Amino acid sequence: MQYMLLIYEDETKVQNMTQEELGPWMAKWFAFDSETRAATNVLDGNPLQPTSTSTTVRLDGARAVVSDGPFAETKEQLGGYYLIDAKDLDEAIAIAGKMPNLTIGGCVEVRPIMQIPQQ
Repeated sequence: MQYMLLIYEDETKVQNMTQEELGPWMAKWFAFDSETRAATNVLDGNPLQPTSTSTTVRLDGARAVVSDGPFAETKEQLGGYYLIDAKDLDEAIAIAGKMPNLTIGGCVEVRPIMQIPQQ
């Protein structure tokens, strides 16, 4: 079954890291990524640019309205994702539980992909 692992963290915590803190932090992510890709069927995964680069599109009647920034004000921001093929929810949760963002108060949303038959 396919699962989306959505990575949330307070992006200011990472932006405020010193170079001495950032190096080991990124090393943890590279190690996690290598280990996960070797042991799991990772279909895709990428970090996202900061929310300051995002654009939100909403509909106002029949007109699209574009605004800068993320769609919601939250304590944590979506920072990246992994799309994995896991045998079950327990395996997906085990993978999510190893993500380094958890060590700085972040979280990972584990959500099954809805399989829609092609017509």
